[in-house]
Amino acid sequence: MTSARRPPVRVGVFGLLGSGNLGNDGSLEAVLGYLRAEHAEAVVDALCGGPEAVAARYRIPATRLHWYRGEYRTASRAGAIAAKGLGKILDVFRTAAWVRRHDVVIVPGMGVLEATLPLRPWGFPYSLFLLCATGRLFRTRVALVGVGAAPIRDRPTRALVRWSARLAAYRSYRDELSRDAMREMGVDTARDEVGPDLAFALPAPPPGPAGRVCVGVMDFHGGNDDRARAGEIHRRYLEGTIRFVRALVEDGRQVRLLKGDHCDTTVVAAILEAVDSPLVTAAEVATLADLMKEAAAADAVVATRYHNLICALKAGTPTLALSYAAKSDALMARMGLGAYCHPAREIDADRLLEQFRELEKRSAELRRTLTERNQETARQLTHQFTALSHTLFKATARQETP
Repeated sequence: MTSARRPPVRVGVFGLLGSGNLGNDGSLEAVLGYLRAEHAEAVVDALCGGPEAVAARYRIPATRLHWYRGEYRTASRAGAIAAKGLGKILDVFRTAAWVRRHDVVIVPGMGVLEATLPLRPWGFPYSLFLLCATGRLFRTRVALVGVGAAPIRDRPTRALVRWSARLAAYRSYRDELSRDAMREMGVDTARDEVGPDLAFALPAPPPGPAGRVCVGVMDFHGGNDDRARAGEIHRRYLEGTIRFVRALVEDGRQVRLLKGDHCDTTVVAAILEAVDSPLVTAAEVATLADLMKEAAAADAVVATRYHNLICALKAGTPTLALSYAAKSDALMARMGLGAYCHPAREIDADRLLEQFRELEKRSAELRRTLTERNQETARQLTHQFTALSHTLFKATARQETP
């Protein structure tokens, strides 16, 4: 007697996706590529920050993460405060109903277990906790795949992150620092794996015509612990970046400004106005693939955002990091460019220019290093996706076998 045909596995993807952050969307694209290659029968949809963008770009059904559309705007009026509070209650039931419809939910990459940028506990940490708690309640396997983590001082945020990680059925991290951070927060990481960032799974572009320097900028105000001096940090970052770009222009170099999030547009505009040179232009980018193409067509890249660094390194272009968190330093070391980091909070334009010139002198050597490291990264990602399939999908198939 033949057994009944199993229904397709129902897979949800979850996160601040489609909200303007190219790094987050690149992680989603990498996971969707894996699912379509290895689990083509899976039925996939999303619970995310920008459902319209996700549905249009990736052709999957998508639901809004929050009932209250102004979730990430500061609520100052009584009506907005009440609406935000009501939204927190309604999101419990909305998240539970969505989770219950799935066999597996994947959180693709992103720094979901860190607070290296300003973050409130009742924002995304609360949403992630709801996901993992309802996943455990309804026996839906929640997977945190290739995520970033960092030590968190704020107690409510740390508690929500810790419990989210504990309740997940699968965890893997994008670097050793992330796994160490979760271990220090009381999570048993003995079976958790470490692999490259998921964005390294995206196809690399062919090299383009060189001759310019790409400078990836960020609307940088420090981290979660820097709120009291956020304005000063931003001013110093912007002034240092402007001085560096101006120095490149004085050397006759063409400079291409890159952003990684919609909010970076103001920084791009400020640099264009301050330097005021036809040698400085701004790239129009909508995806990580666009960023990689820009990086592949550059002699060198100097960048702040984590996923701008990934794009440049994946493209095999010598890269200098304006580092704002330990994850950037770890990434650069992993790819063999650990000597080329400069603090984003304390930009010294003269020292930065020295480091940049040294980077260019070693360009040919560093390109060979990046080729070797990218080959190793590809092997590690293949291993990680194989482990993910074994842990999630084979376990799900066993649960459904009549």
